Amino acid sequence: MIDWVQVQEEYDEIVQKLTNTSLDRRTRGDLQRKASQMSQLLSRHKEINECQQTITENKELAEMETGELKELCEQEVIESEEKLKELNRELEDLLYPADDRDSCSVFLEIRAGTGGQEAALFAYDLFKMYNNYALAHNWHASIVESSATDIGGYKDVVAHIKGKNVFKSLKFESGVHRVQRVPSTEGSGRVHTSTVTVAILPEVEDVAIEINPQDLRIDVFRASGAGGQHVNTTDSAVRITHLPTGLVVSCQDERSQLKNKNRAMKVLKARLDKQKREQQDAEKSAQRKQQIGTGERAEKIRTYNFPQNRVTDHRTGVSLKKLDLVMEGDLDDLLNPLREWELTERKKQGMVI
Repeated sequence: MIDWVQVQEEYDEIVQKLTNTSLDRRTRGDLQRKASQMSQLLSRHKEINECQQTITENKELAEMETGELKELCEQEVIESEEKLKELNRELEDLLYPADDRDSCSVFLEIRAGTGGQEAALFAYDLFKMYNNYALAHNWHASIVESSATDIGGYKDVVAHIKGKNVFKSLKFESGVHRVQRVPSTEGSGRVHTSTVTVAILPEVEDVAIEINPQDLRIDVFRASGAGGQHVNTTDSAVRITHLPTGLVVSCQDERSQLKNKNRAMKVLKARLDKQKREQQDAEKSAQRKQQIGTGERAEKIRTYNFPQNRVTDHRTGVSLKKLDLVMEGDLDDLLNPLREWELTERKKQGMVI
């Protein structure tokens, strides 16, 4: 049971501390984050109380009234109860500590696996699927680097998806995606099985990963692919090699060499952050075996069966007969069970207050 009076008092105390001009940067930042978190909690609690009061009042009115006014009160109750459910979900999200990277934008990496040209074509289809999902959420997606095939597929593609809570929505997409369908290049009508790997890398803050400039080799080269005269005359593409790890990142999406360098550095930091976290996770391997999915790229997470118009998530067991809609970006029925599982796991860790 939450003592909301105590929460309000603690919030007021933090706000008072923030008036102290002698606070160091780190302490002030910690207090500001705590104050923001508690402010959101108090705001949701207030909204929930107001919503509950609206429901009670309209139920009482509906019992006393007749005709059109009664119907209006009953409709108000239905709408308020839906709003109350959403507010309670939001409160739960705030009460139980989430991944500190949930609010981040991401770099989406898609690479064709087994299956040759068909795998590359499916990599392109997956990119379109995520791009449609991004558009539906008012996020901005742009290609950082890509390697296309002659028939329109992607050997690999890296995209930047910018928006609020992108990582929270897409983080469970990392893994191996398997497709079963008749390739457009297949003349006999046989169903082929191919795979594509997906990685979702949160865009980390610059302060989160420090890189020694002496550990980098930076090369510039001429961009390839579509782009007209600019592509043929300007060495604007950038390739950065992180010497200690051997990680290589390229970017040629921007016309400016400086912009390509900055974008490539962001991708490199995201990959180094992922590598660091994977090393930390390896130390907790016993716990991870009990989890719904590790997010490792070697793990098969989903199968897309085109002849049956069916998509199956192997972690939750959810199987949907609407693959056509999923490929258009309708992913919520696949992602919601994963979010519910995550919330259950977070609840086991206890409340944030």
